[in-house]
Amino acid sequence: MASYDFGNDVLFEIFSRADLKTMKKCRVLSKECKDLTYESTFMRLHSQRISTMVGYLLQCSKNFGYSWRHRLSSNFVSIANSGLEPKLTPKFLSFLPEPVQIVATVNEGLVLCSTRLHGENRFYICKPSTQQWEFIPAPNPRFYRSKISMLVLGSNPLRFKIVGLSDSIDDKHSESDSESDLDSEYSDKEVNHCVVSDENLWHCEIFDSKSWEWKQSEDLKLTYRDFFRKRQGVSACGGLHWLIFNREQDKDIVLSFDGNKEEWTMASLPNSLRRKEYWDQIALVSCEGNLGLVNIDFKTKMVDVWVLNYEHIWIRKHTMNLIKERCLTRFHSFYGADTLVMKDMWSVYFYNFKTQKLDRVTADNQDIDAAYFIQTDFESVQLKPE
Repeated sequence: MASYDFGNDVLFEIFSRADLKTMKKCRVLSKECKDLTYESTFMRLHSQRISTMVGYLLQCSKNFGYSWRHRLSSNFVSIANSGLEPKLTPKFLSFLPEPVQIVATVNEGLVLCSTRLHGENRFYICKPSTQQWEFIPAPNPRFYRSKISMLVLGSNPLRFKIVGLSDSIDDKHSESDSESDLDSEYSDKEVNHCVVSDENLWHCEIFDSKSWEWKQSEDLKLTYRDFFRKRQGVSACGGLHWLIFNREQDKDIVLSFDGNKEEWTMASLPNSLRRKEYWDQIALVSCEGNLGLVNIDFKTKMVDVWVLNYEHIWIRKHTMNLIKERCLTRFHSFYGADTLVMKDMWSVYFYNFKTQKLDRVTADNQDIDAAYFIQTDFESVQLKPE
């Protein structure tokens, strides 16, 4: 059988004309094929040729003094459009029957939303590119779920799972004073819990689209010295992942949930990433389909990007210098292989560290509360099994 050695230019042309599902399958052919399809120039051309939707879903708000349902809005921003500047699409989820708050997304294009009616949360699962949506049954109302994340286990047929975590502390307090997340700074208020036992149980509920129902899973056992850095988990490699900081040991740990086995595991970070400086920022990300880790030193403007390989070993993938100081805001995620995404309260920044090009997007005088990456097609899916 004859073998062919295609150059990158030929592969670029072939892959950019393949539909989204075929293109993603081509990533397993080789490292070169995978790297090529994550370049921002490829993502732009592929989106234009195949008519895919790739960008960020923004959860925005305005302070009007009305109820939260009137303040929230959802906008979509993309840098993969035909123009040179980012394009903002307002009122992106207006096809839903009522105003909603974005809870979680997966880059396959599914969005989990919620709204509060008569004191109870109602959930929707939708695919915005096709404007399809379904109700999700309400989980146990006895628990206040402070963390909800989602992952896709299969596309044909579609199967997804939603994982909800409820802190046992939060069950005893109201929503407004029950946070135990850890952000960029540590305060005594965040860790000043009245502790009777060192063990802190997190109630775990799992929604499986195959059965279309919630089930109670085994409690997640942490300690009162463990704090989630963010509410939202990172979906990568068939699992959900959170970064947890242990106050007593002064170190970060990766907490992972296996979507198929429905088991919890913990992994350490590289020794060099032990938190020592206040000016460092550390975050879990999805990096070219793998679980990644970003460390930013705001004093030196240096960024280290690590990737967890299939042998569960952290490999340093990139080291770069952020030359443009004005893009040194809070790191959010990766858009492709060569573009960092930063976010502050009013703007989202796309910084290509190869070309040093910086694009800034605002949301029409609205605050940007959260941003979620989406890459999807316009094909209809069966959200709920028959």
